[in-house]
Amino acid sequence: MDWSWLLGVIGAVAAIWVALIAILWLFRPRDTSLGELLRLIPDVLRLIRGLLADRSTPLGVRLALGVLLIWIVSPIDLIPEFIPVLGPLDDVVVAVLVLRWVSRRLGPDELARRWPGKPEGFALLRRVLD
Repeated sequence: MDWSWLLGVIGAVAAIWVALIAILWLFRPRDTSLGELLRLIPDVLRLIRGLLADRSTPLGVRLALGVLLIWIVSPIDLIPEFIPVLGPLDDVVVAVLVLRWVSRRLGPDELARRWPGKPEGFALLRRVLD
């Protein structure tokens, strides 16, 4: 049996993934430290929980956030977690892409209204997502 088509699909997915990582790396906020970004995680998790629990959140947004949570907790990844630095990177890429989509779908005012943290944290999140 000819499996060259499968290798082509795997190669294309890998190339797209590398391109996404490169784009996120190039457009990351330069004036932000890793520590600042890590401090955002609890507020982002509370934001996601609040959006999922609120029935007024559009269904598409709730579905996207649900898929994001499943992706993050799933043991199946494009890049295995045991690979240093690169392992968790696929989760970060998916999280940023989903949160960018959610931000654009809800709008900055609605997202700010639901933000559970400090205004400085929301400003940092906006810089990351824009």
